This record gives sequence, structure tokens and C-alpha cells, in this order.
Amino acid sequence: MTSLMLSNRSSVRLPTLAEIWAERARREAERIRERCQSLSGFIREAWHVLEPSQPYVHGWHIDAICEHLEAVTEGDITRLLINIPPGTMKSLVASVFWPAWEWGPRGLPSMRYLTTSYAEKYVKRDSRRMRDLVASDWYRSLWPEIELQRAGEMSFANTRMGNREGVPFQSLTGGRGDRVIIDDPHSTETAESDAEREATTRIFRESVPTRLNNPASSAIVVIMQRLHEKDVSGQILSLGLGYDHLMLPMEFDPRRRCSTSIGFGDPRTVEGELLFPERFPRAVIERDKKVMGAYAVAGQFQQQPAPRSGGMFQRGDFEIVDAAPATPNRVRRWDFAATDPKKQKGSGDPDWTVGLLLSEYRGTYYVEHVVRDRKSPAGVETLLRNTASQDGKALKIVIPQDPGAAGKSNAAHLIKLLVGWNVRAVLESGSKVDRAKPVSAQAEAGNIKLVRGPWNEAFLEEVSMFPSGAHDDQVDALSGAFAELVTGSTYNLGAAL
Repeated sequence: MTSLMLSNRSSVRLPTLAEIWAERARREAERIRERCQSLSGFIREAWHVLEPSQPYVHGWHIDAICEHLEAVTEGDITRLLINIPPGTMKSLVASVFWPAWEWGPRGLPSMRYLTTSYAEKYVKRDSRRMRDLVASDWYRSLWPEIELQRAGEMSFANTRMGNREGVPFQSLTGGRGDRVIIDDPHSTETAESDAEREATTRIFRESVPTRLNNPASSAIVVIMQRLHEKDVSGQILSLGLGYDHLMLPMEFDPRRRCSTSIGFGDPRTVEGELLFPERFPRAVIERDKKVMGAYAVAGQFQQQPAPRSGGMFQRGDFEIVDAAPATPNRVRRWDFAATDPKKQKGSGDPDWTVGLLLSEYRGTYYVEHVVRDRKSPAGVETLLRNTASQDGKALKIVIPQDPGAAGKSNAAHLIKLLVGWNVRAVLESGSKVDRAKPVSAQAEAGNIKLVRGPWNEAFLEEVSMFPSGAHDDQVDALSGAFAELVTGSTYNLGAAL
């Protein structure tokens, strides 16, 4: 019996050391593939291929970017705008790891990408990064079906009909893709040049939509830091182009908390809480802010660009209160859009008609309410009349009168519409900037407060960018209301003082 057992044992072949190592490698490969099912997991696993000497530092914002790019992969988002500070891995995530993830782990090897940036060197850089990753031994061992057959510096293709084409943004007149990835279309050097910036935004509006393989399902992803209020992001937002907007400032601003269609919300709760303290701790942020200056910090860090020539009003000048004291010193001042928005050609961001209610109590001024809309002339009349009926006949109403006979006639017509109300028309003198100086001084002294309301954010956005912002309607209404309360007129108060 013992002899038979020994005989049976001797017939069982033990695995060789090579086979043991091969089995371990196979199991480890399966574990890696499992971790790479998410884009965030893929980045963690693939990091060593592109950055072998730099340890991977994770931040929650990387998960947020990945979740939105995965939503693009699933077809839930076809237009995505990401505004995020520099140095937060935006290019690596969106332009390198994501396409490589779609080809391999996500099983979409036939996907085609058209990638672009403001400078050719960055187009080449990210093309090389993705090419090197996909061609690496690590990637090939896990997804051997992805083989490159054309591997240039600006473009390459695989044997499964997928490709990546890279072009500088200013040359974006050819090529197509299932994904158009626009990574920083503006440079910090040229974003303030009207000619350069307008050329870039024109290419974005006129050329990018025609670069899609399938207009209905192909995706456009714009990922950038803000450099100017009228940059590509500004165009997307002001024109209402239907982009999901992931906006993550370096320091949390609860008034601008980001939320998107996939259920994401900025998880920060404390004002000033940092975006990526693992890489950019408070000491580093404060050091860099001193060097960059307020303008660059507002755009590149906070994703809220303001013109360099602005500064008459600061957001922090205005305290928001729950209510204004009862006082008879109140006026609703109107500023009418100069042109019917339906007839304002060549602009996707026409002027607004604004009615601002300002009150004064013991030397403090309260912006109680702002009505703001884009209306045809008939719509303006309806808005004027309805607002007056809601305010009541005790409230003083002031409307501007344009110079000339036509202005006088139009003012008379509007006054007739408000028969029974305390309404008058006034001529304005001096520039908008001069008219705003007195009220700016009061704001800086902390003497102007806002009553809490849904209009607060739009008001603060506009006044903080004055006088170089896209709009000045609310500022003009504020200046006029202040002058009316102080002097009973809207003459050039700045010159008088």
C-alpha cells in the first residue's frame, strides 16, 4: 500500500519556478485590470510609466475630473468645460490618461481624438506622453490588442482604426474626431490682446463644431484656466452653449459652489478651503499669490477673471444683509439697453435693461433689489410698468433720457406709461467712470450693502469687473440711484465733489 502511494505521488508533476512566476504575474495583471476599470484607478496604476521618479500625489479633484470624463465616455455628457488652476494635472488626466484608458481598459480602441492647445510644443508633449504610455511594456502586457502602426510626434494610430491627431489651436481647420480635446486654447501672454483673443474665440465658435465625426454624439472637452472674462470659457458661459461646467477654484468660494448634471457638488464647506493642499499647501498658495498679483490670482487660481483696468469696486466691499431699515429715502433707477437684443447682431451677449432699487438710512445705502432682463422695446415697457406696480406709488422712479429729440420723446412716452407714479427723466453728463466714482468711494468705505437675493451674484460679478467688463448696466443704475438720493439729480457728482 505504501509503495502504491509513493508511486502515485511520483507521477504528479510539480509546477516549475517559471510557471509559478507566470501564474503570479497573470493574477497580478488581473488585479491591475480590475483596478483600471475606473479612470482614476488607471491613473494610479499607470503613473509610474510616465513619471517613474515622481511619486503619485492624489487629490479629490482628480476623482471629480475623472467622473466627468467617464460621463463623456458613457455618452451622458457631450459638451464639457473644466476650469481648474494650473499644476493640478489637468493636461495629464484629460489629454493623456483618458484617451489611453478609453482605448485599453474601457475597450474602445477605435476611438479617434483630435487634440489641441495654444502652442505646438504642448500638443507634441501630450501626444508623446500618450504614445509612450500606450507603447510601454506595462500597457502592452495588459492590453496587447492595442498595437501602434503609425507613431509620429503629433499623431499616431493603432491597428484597430483608432487614432490621435494633434494640431495647434490656431490651425484647427482640418481633422475630425470622436473627441475634440481643447487644452488651454489661450496663452497667458496673448489672452489680453483683443486681436489674439478674438481670433481664438472665433476659431472656437466657427471651427470646433465642424471637427466632430458625429455631430450628435461626438464630444467636445475644453479644459483650461481662466485668463480673461472674454476667453473661450467666457464665450461658452455667456452664450449659453450647453456645456456641463466643472469649475474648481484654488480657494473655495461658497457663493460660487460648483454643481453639475451628474450629481457632483464641490465637497468643500469652509470658505477659502484649498483645492489640492497635498501639492499646494497654504504657505505655497500665499507665496505664489504675492508674485502673481490679484489679476492673475482671480483668473488662474479662482477661475473668476477680472480686467486689469478694473478695481473701482471690490466684491469684498459689499456686505450682504437680510433686510434694509425702513426709510422714505428710496429710489428705483433704470438703465435701458441701447439696442433691442433681437436686433443686436454680431454679439451673443447683448446689453441688459436694469432697474435698481437703492435706499439710504443714516448714511448707509442699501441695494434692496435689482430687476435685470433682456427685452424688446415692448417688453421693456411691460417690465417697467409691472415693476412699478409691485413697488407701489410711494417709490420714486428715475429713468434716463438720451440726448436729442428722440431721447426726449421716448422719455415722455415712458413717463406717460407710468401716470400716477412719482417718475421723472434725467439727462446724464460725464463718463460712466466719472459717475461711478462717488458711489465707488462709499462702497470702499463699507457704506453700501446688498439685501440678500438671487440677483446678488450677477451684481457682484459686474461691479467687480467695472469699467472694463462686458456690461456696466447695473453700475450705471447704481450710480444714478446714488446721485438721486444724494443730490436729487444725476449730474456729474464726481466733478462736483
